[in-house]
Amino acid sequence: MTRRDFVQLLLAAPLIGNPSSAQSDDLRRDVPWLAEVQTPPANSPKPQPALSPLLRTPDGKPIETVEQWRVERERLRKIWLEFLGPMPAERPPVKLEVLEEDRPDGCVRRLVRYESEVGLPVEGYLLLPTGVTATDRRAGIVALHQTTNDSIRQIAGLAGPPEQQLGLKLARRGFVVFCPRCFLWQNAANYNVAVDTFRRRHPQTLGMRKMLWDAMRGVDVLASLPEVDAMRIGACGHSLGAKESLYLSAFDERVRVAVASEGGTGFTSTNWDAPWYLGPAIRQPNFSLNHHQLLALIAPRPFLILAGESGSGAADGERSWPYVDGALGVYRLFGSPARIGLLNHRQGHSIPEPVWNRWTEWFETYLRG
Repeated sequence: MTRRDFVQLLLAAPLIGNPSSAQSDDLRRDVPWLAEVQTPPANSPKPQPALSPLLRTPDGKPIETVEQWRVERERLRKIWLEFLGPMPAERPPVKLEVLEEDRPDGCVRRLVRYESEVGLPVEGYLLLPTGVTATDRRAGIVALHQTTNDSIRQIAGLAGPPEQQLGLKLARRGFVVFCPRCFLWQNAANYNVAVDTFRRRHPQTLGMRKMLWDAMRGVDVLASLPEVDAMRIGACGHSLGAKESLYLSAFDERVRVAVASEGGTGFTSTNWDAPWYLGPAIRQPNFSLNHHQLLALIAPRPFLILAGESGSGAADGERSWPYVDGALGVYRLFGSPARIGLLNHRQGHSIPEPVWNRWTEWFETYLRG
């Protein structure tokens, strides 16, 4: 059996669990395919990215304990946040104004307005599974939309192809889901206008920092709801949404589990140097930061990268493995098993149905009560 055949066999395996039901004591603690997504590719990607060692201090001393890592983690976190730029010290309280409501099969869907920054209203879709109450608190997921002019309408199930209606599909699996709109589509004619408007308010801050801020506001919304167990919050997204999921998971520890589909883990895999992301600084030869560090900041929380390998728009693949491999050592400091992996389905910039099954199984396993 080839490695590809083995992956396809795993993808076809039946689902387990339900986030809304009581969990039995014998429920498996880990997805049964965890070892497979931690297996290096048969052919190492070339050229290998020059990634800085994670388990060394700046003066070259080895990091061998969780306590030592926490010191290094705080140092890396501070450097990254300084690079991304400042945002206000406090976020405004969550006050949701319901603008619309409908009831697709399996959930209540509400378009809500709230403040992202003080005095800056934004919209998102809140999807509540049918029958959820404050006495039956569910796991919550921030679902971040891809690059599309449909923005939150697509991910909430009101437009676009069914495979991209991630929020609606997750709500039908029993999760409370919040779908915030990316600032690039919030009252702006195009991406550059959105970035210029933002930079007038925060001239020293990168677009990716604004995306992180807004995704954190999505966590704020979920954590404020009586129907949500604030200790069971996840994040996910495809493409643009995967980028945001990576940053949100790295910098907001309230996110306990995440899935990032085809975001492009490496700087050269996609347009990370765009002004609405990280800008041109990442192209400089002496730039020392990279995304294996963000993966390490997430440890030991479960994080799954889905990769399409090749084809139009494909952003992750075997070339993403060195970043996962770099973070695995940090995960293993916390003990076995390390819950991070790369699932390379090799079907392009898409979410095939068997891969979606693995996506939901990841959440149903690791966000269970």
